[in-house]
Amino acid sequence: MSAQSFTTAFAVEQTPQEAFDAIVNVRGWWSQDIDGGTDAVGDEFSYRYQDSHRSLIRVTEVVPGRKVSWLVLDNYFAFASGPDEWKDTTVEFEISPSADGTTEVRFTHVGLIPSYECYDACSNAWGSLVGGSLRSLIATGTGQPLPRT
Repeated sequence: MSAQSFTTAFAVEQTPQEAFDAIVNVRGWWSQDIDGGTDAVGDEFSYRYQDSHRSLIRVTEVVPGRKVSWLVLDNYFAFASGPDEWKDTTVEFEISPSADGTTEVRFTHVGLIPSYECYDACSNAWGSLVGGSLRSLIATGTGQPLPRT
């Protein structure tokens, strides 16, 4: 299943630790509508976007400067016939130094597969949030998270 899962990656000039610090600052790049802890194993946080998307997520792995993993405990999409398509999927951020001195951030939503009704919308949203907002937060200190609704 992971071979079909959504993956994107980018490189930044900042250190792996700076990338890690930005990733766990979920309110700084994903959404200001995040409630709960986001930076320690066992933390659980909820995400909400208007009435169309809600998720409950548990932080399952934290390796400073190297990796962050989440498990989606519950999910709801108003726009999909299978509103819980994210449930029991995992989100992984892998951070590694590159030979050229940059830092690579690789994002994979394991279980977000092309056959899911939400795949196009979700992969586009992740691409924008991770490749745009998170990358900007790492590189400049300022992301473009979704506003509180």
